Amino acid sequence: MKDSLKFFQAYLKEMIDVGGENLPRAISTKLGTKLGKLYKQKGLAGSLETAIEQIYLALSTKPTINKIDEWTYDITISHPNKIGPNFCVIGGSYDPSKADLFQKNICIPYTIGFLKEIAPDYKFDYEIKQCIVADNVENCRYILRIMKENT
Repeated sequence: MKDSLKFFQAYLKEMIDVGGENLPRAISTKLGTKLGKLYKQKGLAGSLETAIEQIYLALSTKPTINKIDEWTYDITISHPNKIGPNFCVIGGSYDPSKADLFQKNICIPYTIGFLKEIAPDYKFDYEIKQCIVADNVENCRYILRIMKENT
């Protein structure tokens, strides 16, 4: 399994070399959007909080969602420890030089694409507090801010 993940990570880097960062970002956004459409069709999204939880369950991760206020969530993602501690299935093990690459091109666009499909009247802002790849920790953690889209 670790070899498969290393291949995926190398593939992403190669994709960026060939097509620039917009290519994987666009693909990630589109995949998140498709998952959001599927969840809406099957009635799995429910509330925004349920949708946030569902996106991570679909990725076989364990989310802990703490609602700070009506518009702000503190979200911690625990990845399965099948490969080893402090390992992210998306970005791999600790390597701060590649953390930004995975956050901006995979993690954030995928999540935002999903949430925009579930709640198109809202805008989402994402502040990463902890990242396995960047910080050599056990979990990823971010603050999600939700804003009403100006119409």
